Amino acid sequence: MVDATTAEVTELLQQLIRNACVNDGMPESGGERRSADLLASYLEGPGLDQQRYEPLPGRGNLVVRMEGSDPTAPSLALMGHIDVVPVNVAGWERDPFAAELVGDIVWGRGAVDMLNLTASMAVAVKQLAASGFRPRGTLIFLAVADEEALGTHGAWWLLEHERDAVMADYVVTEAGGLRMPLPSTTGPKLVTMVGEKGSYWCRLRIRGTPGHGSMPYRTDNALVKAAEVVRRISVYRPQTRIVDAWRSFVERSDLPAEMAAPLLDPDGVAAFIESAPEPGLARMVHACTHTTFAPTIMHAGVKTNVIPDSVELQLDIRTLPGQTAADVRAMLDEALGDLSSSVEIEAAMDNEASASPVDTPLWDSLQRVTATLVPGAKTIPFLLVGATDARFYRRAGATAYGAGLFSDRFSFADFATMFHGDNERIDQESLRLSTALWEGLARDLVG
Repeated sequence: MVDATTAEVTELLQQLIRNACVNDGMPESGGERRSADLLASYLEGPGLDQQRYEPLPGRGNLVVRMEGSDPTAPSLALMGHIDVVPVNVAGWERDPFAAELVGDIVWGRGAVDMLNLTASMAVAVKQLAASGFRPRGTLIFLAVADEEALGTHGAWWLLEHERDAVMADYVVTEAGGLRMPLPSTTGPKLVTMVGEKGSYWCRLRIRGTPGHGSMPYRTDNALVKAAEVVRRISVYRPQTRIVDAWRSFVERSDLPAEMAAPLLDPDGVAAFIESAPEPGLARMVHACTHTTFAPTIMHAGVKTNVIPDSVELQLDIRTLPGQTAADVRAMLDEALGDLSSSVEIEAAMDNEASASPVDTPLWDSLQRVTATLVPGAKTIPFLLVGATDARFYRRAGATAYGAGLFSDRFSFADFATMFHGDNERIDQESLRLSTALWEGLARDLVG
């Protein structure tokens, strides 16, 4: 049995999943209007002002405001995206868009990323309005499109074109509140994402000379050359960097001294990564302390019997706070060595890393509310190695965190595999906790 509020969140989440707002990166994909319509209808009522924005037909964004009584009081935005990534149905145990409730688990694409939080935000805002809550500072709920493809038709567009409607002093979006598997005796440690790495996506063009596939000896085969480029990038080891967000995470996690000290030392981090028994843990620590280079797509050749004269290789490069495009290009040159001069590099996207300070009223409020819902829990900062819409708000001057509150039903590793993975699912206790978090945060911070 679940309480009425949790049942309401569950039903709304199921409807959002069934809307199947799949964003494959093309301008005509997404269809977020379906979920914007659903949420607009759900939130219709006194105390809430609504506005809809569509940068392109079908790419719906919903802005819901509860105006504050004091113009000088801080404002808070709860932001959830309503698009999801494509799915390979063959890898799923259940229909990814049926949104089945099995026991107390909701299955479906977006159940973790991030329709569960979007639904719980909407329910919290509706309950606040129904209770007669009138905040001192303005409370905003944003249901945005296109987060899964750079936010061009969602958060970025809204801040560029409708800033007065969506700007806030404090912003919360995905995804925190996960319990870190740390060897601590002082209670659960729940992460809040205070920053995220930057994205430098680029195309490498490797040239060669065409020839007949039947005579490969001593040919200038661009594909063979590209294989060496991939090998050099895969073995390249950038310098370990202890950034502020990582240092703050380690220092606030109440780790045993013998574990904390190595994690704040570049040599110690390198040793930890090599010896960690859990590959997922090693990858996480590595990504938080290094610029990462991942070859992801390669296109080459026109016919089986033609030596390729050109190869396009795409790289997903994630940068640490403080690093620039010039830093990335220097690292690529170092990795490629004597091949650097024969490789053309074209940047497809350059988003620098972003971070918000930890010592803020939003941080304090999240800590207070979380501690009431999970007794003994401590909120600790973390650096997200992916990207969210929070970066747009940080660049606009807001303090933005990735937050939430989840039960211990699934481990940190479980959640990590479900983001953009198979068999996404969420338990109803997590839906209850997140809804309570948003309502408590609004009352504590802007009430």
